[in-house]
Amino acid sequence: MREASVAIVILAAGKASRMGKGGRHKLLAEFDGVPLVRRSALSALGADAASVIVVTGHRRSEIEAALDGLALTLVDNPDYASGMASSLMAGFSSKRADSAEGILVMLADMPGISTTHLDALISTFRNAGGEAVVRAVSQGKPGNPAILPRSLNQAILRLEGDVGARDIIAASGLPVLDVDVGDAALLDVDTPEEILAAGGALN
Repeated sequence: MREASVAIVILAAGKASRMGKGGRHKLLAEFDGVPLVRRSALSALGADAASVIVVTGHRRSEIEAALDGLALTLVDNPDYASGMASSLMAGFSSKRADSAEGILVMLADMPGISTTHLDALISTFRNAGGEAVVRAVSQGKPGNPAILPRSLNQAILRLEGDVGARDIIAASGLPVLDVDVGDAALLDVDTPEEILAAGGALN
């Protein structure tokens, strides 16, 4: 049986509004000497996925510079200020995503997510024949990333505002398979304090 293909869409377009004044961008904070957005992209590129797409928006040129030299597809979301839905739509409508049987949606601000975690999600999706939603959890509590099967693409493309795919998943009637990846599923960094607590360094 041919394995279901998975594209990874990394959402890196947001305004990082909780970083406060002073021009610091959370996705440029360094973990082990690597900007967080690049660290997330490297984890994705190491996974068993057909392609990696990064959606940019806020401070696009700096984010793209941090990703320089990586074999991924960049998609600009000029409407990023309207919220997450516009970034999901931008990523899902990319040609590379359109041909995949599943799209793994990954937030760029989750420093704990590793290639091993992504491969565990992808493996679970393939074992389900590409017909289930697969999401990362921590001790039963839903987190991120998640894989959405192609059958949900049209619903994603109708989203509006600062919403993710949670309601679409709930209404889909598809099985939802949980993969426990530990604390990493719930750890995102939105403030300078959270970055430092997670072991990052502010630039």
